[in-house]
Amino acid sequence: MANELMKPFAVNIDFQRGTISAPARVLRRTLKDLEGLFYDEEEYRRILAKEDPLLYEVYEVPVPNEEGHLLSCTTIIYPGKVGKEYYFTKGHFHEKEDRAEIYTCLQGEGYLLMHTRSGDVASIHMTPGVSAYIPPYWSHRTLNCGSEPFIFYGVWPGDAGHDYGSIKEEGFPLRVFEENGVPVVKKI
Repeated sequence: MANELMKPFAVNIDFQRGTISAPARVLRRTLKDLEGLFYDEEEYRRILAKEDPLLYEVYEVPVPNEEGHLLSCTTIIYPGKVGKEYYFTKGHFHEKEDRAEIYTCLQGEGYLLMHTRSGDVASIHMTPGVSAYIPPYWSHRTLNCGSEPFIFYGVWPGDAGHDYGSIKEEGFPLRVFEENGVPVVKKI
């Protein structure tokens, strides 16, 4: 595709449902897909023994994963918790860590959690209309802290790639737990 001239196109984004017309791919992540990532491992296993709930879906716009292109998607994170920890995405660094990303909240409420390999951490409370810039070299994970689906739109360079392995191996230093009915961000 690199030597072909790509034609302009448009997709329709359903802001209420979080879907994209004619997506290139739809990823569905269930509780089982996030093994080893939740803080309360005992509660994780207890829930998984009964059911494997859908935690989030990603609808990708059909664009090549290569330099010069901008990839984009919608992500829908469903409400729920494992113990006191809200449902979240796996989280990742970019394989090319000098690549940035933008997330814009379309519906619901959540948090964008970020950290660097040198130990810096940041969190942004996401509500409709909030557009967050994720600088190069920052990992990122999102979570739903509300009672309805949390839907956001993301845009990033086509050659950025995703490094999920570092998060799986090293963990994520920021967590959000429900305490006294409200979300509380904690550094672990």
